[in-house]
Amino acid sequence: MGAGKSTLGPEVAERLGRPFIDLDRAIEHDLGKTIPELFLANGEPEFRLQEEGQAIAALHLPEPTVIAFGGGAVQTPSIRNELRDRAFTVLLEVDAETAWERSRRSGRPLAEDESAFNALYERRRQLYDEVADAHAHDLEDVVLAAGGVRVHVGAIELLGSLTPGDGPVALVSDAHVAGIHGAAAQVALGLRVVTVHEVAPGEEAKSADVAERLWNELRLDRHGTLVALGGGSTTDVAGFAAATYLRGIDWVPVPTTLVGQVDAAIGGKTGLDLSAGKNLVGAFHWPARVVIDPGLLETLPERERREGLAEVVKTGLLAGQPLWELPTPELVRRSAAFKTAVCLRDPDDRGERAILNLGHTFAHALEAAGGYEVLTHGSAVALGLLAALRVSGRPTDVVEEVLAPEPVRVDRERAWEALQRDKKSRDGRIRLVLLDERGPVVETRPAEEVRSALDELIQP
Repeated sequence: MGAGKSTLGPEVAERLGRPFIDLDRAIEHDLGKTIPELFLANGEPEFRLQEEGQAIAALHLPEPTVIAFGGGAVQTPSIRNELRDRAFTVLLEVDAETAWERSRRSGRPLAEDESAFNALYERRRQLYDEVADAHAHDLEDVVLAAGGVRVHVGAIELLGSLTPGDGPVALVSDAHVAGIHGAAAQVALGLRVVTVHEVAPGEEAKSADVAERLWNELRLDRHGTLVALGGGSTTDVAGFAAATYLRGIDWVPVPTTLVGQVDAAIGGKTGLDLSAGKNLVGAFHWPARVVIDPGLLETLPERERREGLAEVVKTGLLAGQPLWELPTPELVRRSAAFKTAVCLRDPDDRGERAILNLGHTFAHALEAAGGYEVLTHGSAVALGLLAALRVSGRPTDVVEEVLAPEPVRVDRERAWEALQRDKKSRDGRIRLVLLDERGPVVETRPAEEVRSALDELIQP
């Protein structure tokens, strides 16, 4: 009690797009009495019986639901069993002193004496740890836990314990990343590593030839796990290989770039490039775990950090928060939590997840027009954000000041043809992710307006 579950629960539910149930409030509503009145009238044993029925009913609802349990619910064995079998359970951490300060004047029947309260805290602590699938301190922690995303400085050293299961592991990375972080990853994974695989750096990795080579090299059974260590291109091709090898095996991306940590490695979207366009072949394959270590960014060259900063600015614009101003570990955590929540609400990219493409319709067109060689992805996204804000009629100062995009020299007609093939287009109509006063929206805009905005990004 006093951890803040009733306050945080509705916020988690809103972030995940799910209903919310506060178990104590549901009991009070059904029985027409407050919790203190129920304790006084019938005693704790009778209250626990009522709680057990309500808890098990809530856990058997057909729709995924966020449920805030009373602090003592885990004392009931049947509830603990149902939590293990039917729920993803997050322990909202609070120290005894804080919990007492929040609870002592609340009228809670078990918060009348500090010594008794502290003893209760200690007795329940083991039960909390027993049922918890994850621990959290705030909203972002809960969302990340729900999405299987672990953000922690030093997480690469825990990769062995963070990679689910106990089966064999295939480690995939490019030569450069392997030279910097490969040894740490292999030490952490230990004897589980059975094969190590190398892919090309950058977009060159995202080809059908590389995927085919990985399929032929892998020696995993269906209990094996593919661990992808590297940037967004590595996690894209490795994730696609995992999605299709043996009709799908577990995989764990370990992103080593800022763009990978805040965007590319989250949400289970994998992809390969074709000559006709970027990410035209792919699969949705949610990772068994995403392991994000912001400490790995310390070795990142400044130019690569700026690549990822474009995605941070995009996320901040969508969230309505200046995430780009935060210290790196918090910038990564908050950005990752935002994307995780959107992907949990729309895991198959059939609706709201489209907002994550803010600026990307223009960016992908520019990349394709340059043969994926003229400009980097981050530079393309920066230009794309500029165009999206202009079409939205919104200020562009943040993009200009933080990212400083410059027009690029690519073929205008080739860029326009690539933009018209964008995956969001419907029946020949161009749909863009834009921003209005309420936030992100997906709208159809006239071809002439879109073409004009694209042309502004290209040097004469």
